Amino acid sequence: MDDALLRDLTPGVLAVLVRRGADFAAAEDAVQDALVEALRVWPADPPRDSKGWLVTVAWRKFLDATRADTARRRREDLVDDEPAPGPAPAADDTLQLYFLCAHPSLTPSSAVALTLRAVGGLTTRQIARAYLVPEATMAQRISRAKRTVSGVRFDQPGDVATVLRVLYLVFNEGYSGDVDLAAEAIRLTRQLAARIDHPEVAGLLALMVLHHARRAARTAPDGSLVPLAEQDRSRWDTELIAEGVEILQAALARDRLGEFQAQAAVAALHADAPTAEETDWVQIVEWYDELVRLTDSPVVRLNRAVAVGEADGPRAGLAALATLDASLPRHTAVAAHLHERDGDLKTAARLYAEAARKAPNTAERDHLTRQAARLNTHEHR
Repeated sequence: MDDALLRDLTPGVLAVLVRRGADFAAAEDAVQDALVEALRVWPADPPRDSKGWLVTVAWRKFLDATRADTARRRREDLVDDEPAPGPAPAADDTLQLYFLCAHPSLTPSSAVALTLRAVGGLTTRQIARAYLVPEATMAQRISRAKRTVSGVRFDQPGDVATVLRVLYLVFNEGYSGDVDLAAEAIRLTRQLAARIDHPEVAGLLALMVLHHARRAARTAPDGSLVPLAEQDRSRWDTELIAEGVEILQAALARDRLGEFQAQAAVAALHADAPTAEETDWVQIVEWYDELVRLTDSPVVRLNRAVAVGEADGPRAGLAALATLDASLPRHTAVAAHLHERDGDLKTAARLYAEAARKAPNTAERDHLTRQAARLNTHEHR
């Protein structure tokens, strides 16, 4: 297998798909899937026309993805844009598909990736970003998962923990604004909570509801991001907040703490504060300590550094940040925020600009760019 040949052919194949009407992002995803298929097939059965083979396979994968996306959007049309509190409506087959994709023959990480791609409608790039791995690595993982389940009977549903992880990632992708999947994730989690009496299912539902309650205030009329501290709290959905807190309290009362319950507790403390200044950061740090104990996640430790900076001062936050890998997503943005709070505006402006260049989406990039410009203007006054 000549990797150089694949690299040389990729731009031409991508151009063909775009000429045929595929949008660029979808075409890139289809070509990536075709390249992974080539790596699997060509060593044993090399094609006579390499480019033609790639075009055919990539176009077929684009059409498959388009059909899957259309089916997903039809399911989303069944629900309102803003999920209402209360019991879930009658279940459709989508939740069952989540369980079937979480097949026992797959590792949990592969099952999550496959479900996000096949049922959730996320692109390989979006899934890779959620997992903090290169896109090519995730494409290979998804391809291996497809091969693993291609010859098995889908009569053994996967476990609840894997399905919860999928729903969590789908909601996060929807909440980011790149793909509007948040309402669909809440709908399915409501269905799961109605079927399964488990505190972590309730914890995830509470977490989703509490975050979704703040969604209207997260963006300005021009589409720009509004940081939590600057949001108009009168725009938060108090009915959803009350529901989320009630669900969370019932789950915590069962004394079987899990990751999603702890995350929901942090969200509830933010939602409970009448103003940003009245946020109980000391309690939030304590909940992040629980999350570190439960997950030992570097992303959790990064969020904890922000909370420590609010509870104990920016120097303490910077000290916590110094123990973490600087390559972590949003590490630079957190450093910029803490340096600004510490009064080092020059360093903060430089770090905001650097963070903007690394931002995973346009809205975040624009926000960080504005932050850098604001501090640079202040410095030159």
